[in-house]
Amino acid sequence: MKNHMFDLFQVCLDAGKEILDVYAQDFDVEFKEDDSPLTLADKRAHQAIESGLARIDSSIPVLSEEGRAIPYEERKGWKQFWLVDPLDGTKEFVKKNGEFTVNIALIDDKYPVLGVIYAPALDTFYFGEQGQGAYKLEKASEQEITKLDDLLEKSILLPSVKDKDAIHVVASRSHMSKETEDFINELDGNVDVVSSGSSLKFCLVAEGKADYYPRYAPTMEWDTGAGQAIVEASGGSVTRHEDGERFYYNREELLNGWFLAKR
Repeated sequence: MKNHMFDLFQVCLDAGKEILDVYAQDFDVEFKEDDSPLTLADKRAHQAIESGLARIDSSIPVLSEEGRAIPYEERKGWKQFWLVDPLDGTKEFVKKNGEFTVNIALIDDKYPVLGVIYAPALDTFYFGEQGQGAYKLEKASEQEITKLDDLLEKSILLPSVKDKDAIHVVASRSHMSKETEDFINELDGNVDVVSSGSSLKFCLVAEGKADYYPRYAPTMEWDTGAGQAIVEASGGSVTRHEDGERFYYNREELLNGWFLAKR
């Protein structure tokens, strides 16, 4: 865990505090205005993350959902960059079900080599790095963690669940498509479908609680980078639907195609 994992843990906690401060407010169901609580939470988390990443290494550029739009001509030469979704799970945030996350991935030569996902309302932190394994830390903000060794010692190595009584498929709570239903119906054996919001679906695959996460609906690069890093670090894979190739990043078009995450 040489790539600043402890520092990223702190950055996620800081962003989570900003989000929860807004989340605690009494707000209505949908917001379109720029000063809405949802947008405010996005912006405050983005600012906390951007500042934190600059402290880690100001030479690494940041591509964030809430940052400025960066033309492909400018970013196509990037060898490394941070890929950030300050608040993933808009519908879950609005529903107040707790299933929203902070996503940060380090992309190197188009592939995620490190990823962190923090669910502030659940106070659960997932992290993984290529060749170093994937981990889960519960009650993250309550732990006394002052260095990387503390973080590793208090976390659970993933996958932590090895239940083979059924095939577990995780699907989006808000975006179930017909193609996803077809995928589920074509599986042989006893199939158990688990619903989850935001990038927590990747985390369920990393934990071993799900065998498959088929996403046959649109996502953006910042929705998937951190989750892919954690799934791959746990021994799983994330591949493109059309050709089974490993999912890659910093494409000219930031809209993702369909993919399958699996153990």
